[in-house]
Amino acid sequence: MSAATYEVQGITCDKCVATVTGLLQGTKYTLHKLDGAMPAKPEQVMLAEDNASQASWLLTYKPLLILMGLILLASVLVQVPHGHIHGAETMRYFMAGFFLSFAFFKLLDIPAFADAYAGYDLLAARWRGWGYVYPFVELGLGAAYLANWQPVLTNGVTLVVMGFSAIGVIQAVMNKRKIRCACLGAVFQLPMSTVTIVEDVGMVLMAGGLLWTL
Repeated sequence: MSAATYEVQGITCDKCVATVTGLLQGTKYTLHKLDGAMPAKPEQVMLAEDNASQASWLLTYKPLLILMGLILLASVLVQVPHGHIHGAETMRYFMAGFFLSFAFFKLLDIPAFADAYAGYDLLAARWRGWGYVYPFVELGLGAAYLANWQPVLTNGVTLVVMGFSAIGVIQAVMNKRKIRCACLGAVFQLPMSTVTIVEDVGMVLMAGGLLWTL
């Protein structure tokens, strides 16, 4: 019969030793087979955990990051034929692409979006119909930004809509509620986090910046 050596984590007293020795199932203790190798140093374990956390974050938000990157790229490239790239125009095109793209995902399954949105938006929680209207509001804002129609009105509506939406998002994140973000509709299962706050607040700041330049 061969022998194997294990590293036991979580031992703090004689009672702990007795618990592990009894090989009980479902305890908080873990066994790691060493196979003659030296146990990992604490800093190595922490580094591995950090790398795993970063990889998990990137995997979770990969669809959103790719979409935002493509919108930004298109916002820059669309200006190239004009011979210049202007900051305000880049923001306007970005906001057009943002609203049109996000409206598309919501329109794929409006009832599912409305259900998820009611979980954290202050208005949608009281009036579920707002969840059905909101995708069309985004669609209208995207078209308005793309056509540069009534810039003052368009940016003003964006400030109100996104600012109000940000309040519910901030409350949900601060209360550490484990809910799904409905920004990409029901297509992608994105968790509510500070990323959603940055998304909403960023749109508010860009709308304010565009109003400032008018």
